[in-house]
Amino acid sequence: MQLYKKYGKRLMDFFLAAVALILFSPLLLVIAVLVRINLGSPVLFKQERPGYKEKIFTLYKFRTMTDARDAKGQLLPNKRRLTKFGRFLRSTSLDELPELLNIIKGDMAIIGPRPLAVEYLPYYTNEERARHSIRPGLSGLAQINGRNTASWEQRFQYDLEYITNITLANDIKIMIKTLKKVIERTDVGELGVDTPIDFDQYRKAKQKATSG
Repeated sequence: MQLYKKYGKRLMDFFLAAVALILFSPLLLVIAVLVRINLGSPVLFKQERPGYKEKIFTLYKFRTMTDARDAKGQLLPNKRRLTKFGRFLRSTSLDELPELLNIIKGDMAIIGPRPLAVEYLPYYTNEERARHSIRPGLSGLAQINGRNTASWEQRFQYDLEYITNITLANDIKIMIKTLKKVIERTDVGELGVDTPIDFDQYRKAKQKATSG
């Protein structure tokens, strides 16, 4: 298990991501063109996320929202900027395909805890911070067990459960279940996997609990 965790997992991630990038390159090109036509430029959405040992990296995704603004020039709420085409990209997880580049670069793994926003870092408990002891993943144990319909408490528990049982068999099992979820398009919220609306309440409650 330790040999796979230390060497095999990264080698498998690089190989599978490189093969997938080559095989899906025509699809990536088509999506990029459609994003440019429907949503404008830039085609890629880039955002800083904490990775292994909380090192900050740039996450790549296809953009799913417009730059629509109000009369004062302020961006409209996410829900109003998320188009029908954007919802389709999210529900099918096609917006996640550029993360193959993150995997090849070594920022991410195929399976691991999802990389969340940098602004959440101060609010993790010491136990929850352990999710950054490995590379974040394109999918993970939390994503096949409720995805973004699960509570934050449940998601973090799944993350911690995964990092204590990293095996080739477990990763393959999660990959297969992830593909099933994507095909069935189940457990996908409108705002996407990484931006659930209830994190503010969760982190404030955690901060209050840890501060005594």
